[in-house]
Amino acid sequence: MLSAASRTSSRGLHKALGSIAAVRLLAPAASPASPFTTSASAPAAASTAVAHAAKPAKKGGLLSLLFGSAPPPGPPMFEPLPGVAIPPPLTEFKATETVVSTLPNGLRIASENLPGPTASVGLYIDAGSVHETAENSGASHLLERMAFKSTTNRTHFRLIREIEAIGANVMSSASREQIALTADAIRTYVPEVVELLADTVRNSLFHDWEVKEQVDKVRSELAQLQATNPQGLMLEALHSAGYAGALGQPLLAHESSLARLNGQVLYEFVAANYTAPRIVVAAAGVEHEELREVVEPLFGDMPGGTVPETPKSVYVGGDWRMAADSPETHVALGFEFPGGWRNEKDALAVVVLQTLLGGGGSFSAGGPGKGMYSRLYTRVLNQYGMVTSCSAFNSIYNNTGLFGIHATAPSGHAPELVDIMTREFLAVAEPNGVSTEELERAKNACISSIEMNLESRVVVAEDIGRQILTYGHRKPPHEFIARLREVTAADIANVARKIISTPLSMASYGDVVHVPRFDQVAARFS
Repeated sequence: MLSAASRTSSRGLHKALGSIAAVRLLAPAASPASPFTTSASAPAAASTAVAHAAKPAKKGGLLSLLFGSAPPPGPPMFEPLPGVAIPPPLTEFKATETVVSTLPNGLRIASENLPGPTASVGLYIDAGSVHETAENSGASHLLERMAFKSTTNRTHFRLIREIEAIGANVMSSASREQIALTADAIRTYVPEVVELLADTVRNSLFHDWEVKEQVDKVRSELAQLQATNPQGLMLEALHSAGYAGALGQPLLAHESSLARLNGQVLYEFVAANYTAPRIVVAAAGVEHEELREVVEPLFGDMPGGTVPETPKSVYVGGDWRMAADSPETHVALGFEFPGGWRNEKDALAVVVLQTLLGGGGSFSAGGPGKGMYSRLYTRVLNQYGMVTSCSAFNSIYNNTGLFGIHATAPSGHAPELVDIMTREFLAVAEPNGVSTEELERAKNACISSIEMNLESRVVVAEDIGRQILTYGHRKPPHEFIARLREVTAADIANVARKIISTPLSMASYGDVVHVPRFDQVAARFS
């Protein structure tokens, strides 16, 4: 259906074409004689028509078609017009730089002064489910939900009203290694935004009724996740089966741990982990000295100390199965990616490999831009009608990561589904398993994704904060892009061989009776 603007444009076009037709009707006839002319003029008209037919057609473009004559020749497009001054070229655009400073207590402030009227500010904290214990398991998940609730200075109602008054957008997220609280607003409100973030992180009250309300919502979300989106559970299951230690701990709070979580548990977790050296205040669209002047009074008195060693995680591999009354069987095969983000060369090859494999659902309303030419689409979804979804995934951490394929098929097709997934893993590890066309398409897709995402201030601020927590500094995007361009087919094959040489992690959900035994699948990769 045409929009209002489209309909208006269409009517204007029809009116213009109608005027042109009227002009042509008033012009002298250049076509064969009308049937209403006298018989005496018919032979002359016929001879005229023959003469016209014998002449070669003139190539006059649209005007020739409308008026029967060619337009006058114009000046060549590659020659400058006489008397028109050509302005000098603009100076080369200089990209903005990330500025980082550190307060005496160890808290880091990082910003990039992007032009524009808006700004994004975030607190990025080196804490997550890897820092939990058996007593506070699930605290990170619940803290994500408890952000921007009551503090010693504001009720939850007042805090929300103040956020609305300045037109800000706030968000919180928790992962296995990091917790983030972000706010976006007009840059003139940066002082108010930073103060709200500081109040939320430093002065949360964790009222029992607010904690209970969020615990009940988490229970409801977990039940809904299992019923409607088992794929979300599969990644949790692979971590539980694949890792011994910190990364094997659940990110999503289990039912058994929810009963133990209360305001006191959350307060103790925050006191132990929210210390100045483990926090980065990152911003995009803010001048650095202005940001520091706002941050220092609000965070300068936070406790310092040293950053504790990251809890150990050992990848061991394993099997996880959950029988369920589901019309489809979900299977995920995963392996360790050793080194994680700090193994930068291989990490970039893994990112390209995931894009190259791609995948998705058996139906997509998109085209090539949505990955329809990725390997799992062309070799799996387009070839096997019983496969309803198949996609590659990765979860990369500071020192390790998981890489794998998740797929679904109707119950009873699990053996064939596992065979297909295994074959695709082995194919990319072959010396000549990836064509130049596939590789270049995947690299271009990765570069395009980076460039387009970094047009958002929210993404820039997040990139700054998370990179400083991981590397200690921010690497500019052009460095990553340059290294992405250097990835070769040999790099893809090498990293694929490294990955499948690690122990297999396998998770299945649904009709798990028909899923092949773990040892049988693992033997395919040995």
